[in-house]
Amino acid sequence: MKTVLEKKWFMIHTYSGYEKKVKTDLEQKLEALGMNTIVTKVLVPEEQSVELRRGKKKTISRKLFPGYVMLEMYATREENEEGINYSVDSDAWYVVRNTNGVTGFVGVGSDPIPMEEEEVNNIFRVIGYSIENSENEDAELIAVDFAEGDYVTLLEGGFVGQQGKVAEINLENRKVKVMVEMFGRMTPVEVDITGVEKD
Repeated sequence: MKTVLEKKWFMIHTYSGYEKKVKTDLEQKLEALGMNTIVTKVLVPEEQSVELRRGKKKTISRKLFPGYVMLEMYATREENEEGINYSVDSDAWYVVRNTNGVTGFVGVGSDPIPMEEEEVNNIFRVIGYSIENSENEDAELIAVDFAEGDYVTLLEGGFVGQQGKVAEINLENRKVKVMVEMFGRMTPVEVDITGVEKD
Protein backbone atom coordinates (compact mmCIF):
# COMPACT_ATOMS: atom_id res chain seq x y z
CA MET A 1 0.00 0.00 0.00
CA LYS A 2 1.25 3.46 -0.96
CA THR A 3 0.35 6.54 1.14
CA VAL A 4 0.96 10.17 0.15
CA LEU A 5 -0.12 13.47 1.73
CA GLU A 6 -1.96 15.67 -0.79
CA LYS A 7 -3.78 19.01 -0.74
CA LYS A 8 -7.38 18.48 -1.89
CA TRP A 9 -10.60 20.50 -1.99
CA PHE A 10 -13.62 19.22 -0.06
CA MET A 11 -17.19 20.49 0.12
CA ILE A 12 -19.02 20.83 3.44
CA HIS A 13 -22.76 21.20 3.82
CA THR A 14 -24.07 24.08 5.95
CA TYR A 15 -27.43 25.57 6.86
CA SER A 16 -28.48 27.85 4.03
CA GLY A 17 -27.63 31.47 4.84
CA TYR A 18 -24.89 30.43 7.31
CA GLU A 19 -22.10 30.03 4.72
CA LYS A 20 -20.17 33.22 5.59
CA LYS A 21 -20.62 32.72 9.34
CA VAL A 22 -19.34 29.14 9.02
CA LYS A 23 -16.31 30.43 7.03
CA THR A 24 -15.49 33.07 9.69
CA ASP A 25 -16.07 30.75 12.69
CA LEU A 26 -14.10 27.94 11.10
CA GLU A 27 -11.13 30.17 10.19
CA GLN A 28 -11.02 31.51 13.78
CA LYS A 29 -11.22 28.00 15.28
CA LEU A 30 -8.53 26.61 12.99
CA GLU A 31 -6.26 29.58 13.74
CA ALA A 32 -6.78 29.24 17.52
CA LEU A 33 -6.10 25.50 17.44
CA GLY A 34 -3.13 25.81 15.08
CA MET A 35 -4.86 23.67 12.46
CA ASN A 36 -4.64 26.18 9.62
CA THR A 37 -1.68 24.18 8.32
CA ILE A 38 -4.03 21.20 7.81
CA VAL A 39 -7.10 23.10 6.56
CA THR A 40 -5.36 25.74 4.43
CA LYS A 41 -8.30 27.60 2.83
CA VAL A 42 -12.01 28.12 3.49
CA LEU A 43 -14.00 29.49 0.54
CA VAL A 44 -17.64 30.46 -0.05
CA PRO A 45 -17.92 30.25 -3.87
CA GLU A 46 -19.64 33.43 -5.08
CA GLU A 47 -20.36 34.76 -8.53
CA GLN A 48 -20.11 38.52 -9.15
CA SER A 49 -22.66 40.14 -11.43
CA VAL A 50 -23.40 43.78 -12.23
CA GLU A 51 -27.02 44.95 -11.99
CA LEU A 52 -28.58 48.30 -12.78
CA ARG A 53 -30.54 49.68 -9.85
CA ARG A 54 -32.18 53.09 -10.13
CA GLY A 55 -29.84 53.91 -13.00
CA LYS A 56 -26.69 52.99 -11.05
CA LYS A 57 -24.47 49.98 -11.60
CA LYS A 58 -24.19 47.76 -8.55
CA THR A 59 -22.03 44.67 -8.14
CA ILE A 60 -23.99 41.81 -6.62
CA SER A 61 -22.43 38.67 -5.12
CA ARG A 62 -24.47 35.51 -5.48
CA LYS A 63 -23.61 32.25 -3.76
CA LEU A 64 -22.89 29.63 -6.40
CA PHE A 65 -23.92 26.78 -4.09
CA PRO A 66 -26.21 27.97 -1.27
CA GLY A 67 -25.65 25.73 1.74
CA TYR A 68 -22.09 24.74 0.78
CA VAL A 69 -18.58 25.89 1.70
CA MET A 70 -15.33 24.68 0.11
CA LEU A 71 -12.27 23.64 2.14
CA GLU A 72 -8.74 23.04 0.97
CA MET A 73 -7.08 20.59 3.28
CA TYR A 74 -4.38 17.96 3.45
CA ALA A 75 -5.58 14.40 3.00
CA THR A 76 -3.75 11.08 3.06
CA ARG A 77 -4.02 9.31 -0.29
CA GLU A 78 -3.97 5.54 0.12
CA GLU A 79 -3.45 3.40 -2.96
CA ASN A 80 -4.07 -0.35 -2.91
CA GLU A 81 -5.49 -3.12 -5.16
CA GLU A 82 -9.06 -1.91 -4.51
CA GLY A 83 -8.30 1.61 -5.73
CA ILE A 84 -7.54 5.03 -4.27
CA ASN A 85 -8.90 6.26 -0.95
CA TYR A 86 -8.49 9.58 0.81
CA SER A 87 -8.61 10.07 4.56
CA VAL A 88 -8.52 13.39 6.40
CA ASP A 89 -6.95 14.30 9.74
CA SER A 90 -9.41 13.13 12.43
CA ASP A 91 -8.89 16.21 14.65
CA ALA A 92 -9.47 18.59 11.72
CA TRP A 93 -12.53 16.53 10.69
CA TYR A 94 -13.89 16.87 14.24
CA VAL A 95 -13.31 20.66 14.35
CA VAL A 96 -15.00 21.19 10.96
CA ARG A 97 -17.87 18.83 11.75
CA ASN A 98 -18.56 20.52 15.10
CA THR A 99 -18.58 24.12 13.84
CA ASN A 100 -21.97 25.81 14.28
CA GLY A 101 -23.99 25.67 11.07
CA VAL A 102 -22.07 22.73 9.55
CA THR A 103 -24.18 19.64 8.89
CA GLY A 104 -21.36 17.51 7.51
CA PHE A 105 -18.88 16.76 4.75
CA VAL A 106 -20.04 15.80 1.28
CA GLY A 107 -19.06 12.17 0.92
CA VAL A 108 -20.11 8.62 1.66
CA GLY A 109 -21.44 8.25 5.20
CA SER A 110 -19.12 10.26 7.41
CA ASP A 111 -16.12 9.85 5.07
CA PRO A 112 -15.33 13.06 3.17
CA ILE A 113 -14.68 12.59 -0.55
CA PRO A 114 -12.36 15.11 -2.24
CA MET A 115 -13.66 17.06 -5.23
CA GLU A 116 -12.36 16.21 -8.70
CA GLU A 117 -9.64 18.57 -10.02
CA GLU A 118 -11.76 19.41 -13.08
CA GLU A 119 -14.77 20.21 -10.88
CA VAL A 120 -12.68 22.58 -8.73
CA ASN A 121 -11.17 24.30 -11.80
CA ASN A 122 -14.64 24.85 -13.30
CA ILE A 123 -15.90 26.47 -10.07
CA PHE A 124 -12.78 28.68 -9.90
CA ARG A 125 -13.31 29.74 -13.52
CA VAL A 126 -16.91 30.78 -12.77
CA ILE A 127 -16.06 32.74 -9.61
CA GLY A 128 -12.86 34.23 -11.03
CA TYR A 129 -10.66 32.65 -8.35
CA SER A 130 -7.14 32.33 -9.69
CA ILE A 131 -5.45 29.01 -9.05
CA GLU A 132 -2.16 30.59 -10.16
CA ASN A 133 -2.50 33.08 -7.29
CA SER A 134 -2.64 30.36 -4.69
CA GLU A 135 0.37 28.64 -6.26
CA ASN A 136 2.29 31.93 -6.41
CA GLU A 137 1.58 32.46 -2.74
CA ASP A 138 3.21 29.13 -2.00
CA ALA A 139 6.22 30.23 -4.05
CA GLU A 140 6.28 33.55 -2.19
CA LEU A 141 6.18 31.69 1.09
CA ILE A 142 9.72 30.62 0.24
CA ALA A 143 10.66 34.08 -1.09
CA VAL A 144 9.62 35.96 2.08
CA ASP A 145 12.81 36.30 4.11
CA PHE A 146 11.26 37.75 7.26
CA ALA A 147 9.05 36.33 9.99
CA GLU A 148 6.74 37.65 12.69
CA GLY A 149 8.86 39.40 15.31
CA ASP A 150 11.57 40.46 12.83
CA TYR A 151 12.54 44.10 12.37
CA VAL A 152 12.02 45.52 8.89
CA THR A 153 12.30 48.82 7.03
CA LEU A 154 9.24 50.11 5.18
CA LEU A 155 9.76 50.75 1.47
CA GLU A 156 6.34 52.22 0.63
CA GLY A 157 3.45 54.26 2.02
CA GLY A 158 3.67 57.22 4.39
CA PHE A 159 6.36 55.59 6.55
CA VAL A 160 9.09 55.00 3.93
CA GLY A 161 12.45 54.43 5.58
CA GLN A 162 10.94 53.88 9.02
CA GLN A 163 11.71 50.72 10.95
CA GLY A 164 9.17 48.51 12.62
CA LYS A 165 8.50 45.06 13.99
CA VAL A 166 6.52 42.51 11.91
CA ALA A 167 3.29 41.71 13.78
CA GLU A 168 1.47 39.64 11.16
CA ILE A 169 2.12 38.17 7.70
CA ASN A 170 -0.91 37.43 5.51
CA LEU A 171 0.29 35.55 2.42
CA GLU A 172 -3.22 35.08 1.07
CA ASN A 173 -3.79 38.85 0.78
CA ARG A 174 -0.08 39.60 0.21
CA LYS A 175 -0.05 41.98 3.17
CA VAL A 176 2.22 42.44 6.16
CA LYS A 177 1.34 44.29 9.37
CA VAL A 178 4.23 46.21 10.92
CA MET A 179 4.25 47.91 14.32
CA VAL A 180 5.70 51.40 13.84
CA GLU A 181 6.31 54.03 16.51
CA MET A 182 4.06 57.04 16.00
CA PHE A 183 3.48 59.84 18.52
CA GLY A 184 5.36 57.84 21.15
CA ARG A 185 3.28 54.67 20.81
CA MET A 186 3.29 51.56 18.65
CA THR A 187 0.80 51.68 15.77
CA PRO A 188 0.05 48.89 13.25
CA VAL A 189 0.70 49.77 9.58
CA GLU A 190 -0.38 47.42 6.79
CA VAL A 191 1.65 47.35 3.57
CA ASP A 192 2.12 45.04 0.61
CA ILE A 193 4.37 42.05 1.30
CA THR A 194 6.94 43.49 -1.14
CA GLY A 195 6.87 46.85 0.67
CA VAL A 196 9.22 45.83 3.48
CA GLU A 197 12.85 44.82 3.71
CA LYS A 198 14.44 42.82 6.52
CA ASP A 199 17.00 44.81 8.53
